[in-house]
Amino acid sequence: MNRSRLGYFLCMVAMGMGAVNPASVMAAGPASSASAMIVPADANAASGEKWWKHAVLYEIYPRSFQDSNGDGIGDIKGITSRLDYLKDLGIDAIWITPMYPSPGVDYGYDISNYTAIDPEYGTMEDFDHMVAEARARGIRVIMDYVINHTSDQIDWFKESRASRDNPKRDWYVWRDGKMGPDGKPGPDGRPYTPNNWQSWFGHSAWTWDEGTKQYYYHYFYVQQPDLNWHNPEVRKAMYGVLQFWMQHGVAGFRIDAVSRLFEDPEMRDDPYQPGFNAYGDRNIQHKYTDDLPEVHDVLREVRKVVDAFPGDPVLVTEADEPNVAALTKMYGADSNGQGGDEVQLPMDFQIADVNELSAAKFRERFNEVEANTAKGQPEYFFSNHDQQRQWDRYSAGVTDERMKDRIAKLMAALLLTSRGTPQMYYGEEIGMRTTDPARIEDVHDPIGKLGWPKEKGRDGERTPMQWDSGVHAGFTTGGTPWLPIPPSAATYNVQVESQDPDSIFSTYKRLLALRRSEPALRDGSYEAVDDTNEHVFSYLRKSGNETLLVVLNMSAQARTVSIKTTGTQADVVYRSPLGKGGLAVETVSLRHIELDPFGFVVARVK
Repeated sequence: MNRSRLGYFLCMVAMGMGAVNPASVMAAGPASSASAMIVPADANAASGEKWWKHAVLYEIYPRSFQDSNGDGIGDIKGITSRLDYLKDLGIDAIWITPMYPSPGVDYGYDISNYTAIDPEYGTMEDFDHMVAEARARGIRVIMDYVINHTSDQIDWFKESRASRDNPKRDWYVWRDGKMGPDGKPGPDGRPYTPNNWQSWFGHSAWTWDEGTKQYYYHYFYVQQPDLNWHNPEVRKAMYGVLQFWMQHGVAGFRIDAVSRLFEDPEMRDDPYQPGFNAYGDRNIQHKYTDDLPEVHDVLREVRKVVDAFPGDPVLVTEADEPNVAALTKMYGADSNGQGGDEVQLPMDFQIADVNELSAAKFRERFNEVEANTAKGQPEYFFSNHDQQRQWDRYSAGVTDERMKDRIAKLMAALLLTSRGTPQMYYGEEIGMRTTDPARIEDVHDPIGKLGWPKEKGRDGERTPMQWDSGVHAGFTTGGTPWLPIPPSAATYNVQVESQDPDSIFSTYKRLLALRRSEPALRDGSYEAVDDTNEHVFSYLRKSGNETLLVVLNMSAQARTVSIKTTGTQADVVYRSPLGKGGLAVETVSLRHIELDPFGFVVARVK
């Protein structure tokens, strides 16, 4: 047995004996002063349905949520100050994108210390206080676990690149270059890259290190070298990171870029595809750097580490898989739905990226998810920090602002009445829109600088939260927010929309309350009906003797639908847009349900 395999075997034996002691691993940074593990509030509650099956998750980009000290950058105390807002809205758990120390090349996704808080965001004491205050309000905290790569400024990588025989050399992916067909190096005097693999953010995925005369691999930015997950010491250290944060009371992790953990050991070239990307590279299929089977071994190990803690900790994965079948594998269940020893909630990009209002496409995708062989819980979302906001994507081509707002409400209904765990992105509840920089000089995101103007980066979906109509939209009391406040903040903000019963915010709040109060919406079954309608997506949610009907008009014309199901009438519990009757209950015939353009109805079947 070679050294690598022996080390891996010993690591797995240690896991079988119990959780890895983070004090015994090569920690990424200094431990907190907290000495006792913070246990979730319901850790000793009677067993029952897992909390994450009923939860509504809310993603917070901490830099942009709330600034508490006037420096123009959101922080932990700012999040804590808004916990009452989140509770009142109806949120059960918050996923916070990275707050670890970082050079900030990728705004936190290049981590230089996994077990500390970046001073820009506060202190470990601030974090512990936030977790305690969130728990007091029934809100759990989910951390972002950046598993694929680190910053090049972390001590691990500094040691790794120090010399070829450094003990941490094998913590990263290093390879010799190769000579050209003529047996000579390239025109710059260096060997050519080991193969044609490309970075997701443009150009080669290999960077030459002059000191040790080898290339290191990075799926993302040059400053984000990939960890070598074949190395058992890497696994041990990274599992210690999980334990560290579990001891600080987190309820689970969203695992970043998990499908990129392993690369083809034969180093084969990826196939080229037609055309060029925004960075001027030939398009490529990431065939040999995505979704290798060893990913599932790691997910099982991660699950085992967090399951050693009370409170039913949850794992959410950034699983932008090519189809539902690939997504289903993330659950770790067999074809009969047994097992389920990997991830509880793989994020469903198949649903998120339909990117058009198509009843037929949504129906097809939802039916595929319902039929997943793992029988896993779906996890749905429509916006996050890496993609344009749904207000823009799903209203593309629509010029009437009122209709755009109706579409935002329609998407809220689709998210919050479907069978699955919904995930919101901060600001979507008020209809925040993507506001891209107008000039390259204003761009913060490196991919925007690299790909301008075809690729403007992700600043547009990361602008500060719009709380009110005051200076800087209530985000900061300082002079200059880190990103500009969009002009839309004057009317699209929590303060203004709270006073309008038919605003996007009021719609989200009402739907969240409805989901919490109606067992059929919270945990009922799903059944598509009227399944040949190309304009209207309709489905039933059933729990016990109660049946709720959801009817979503995904077209710009008024529609009338006839639903064939048990019963002939239904009491409308919510209609959008609000009619003359406002929120008063109306009774409709299931054979004749009228819908406004981009309108929806939620009704209780009688």
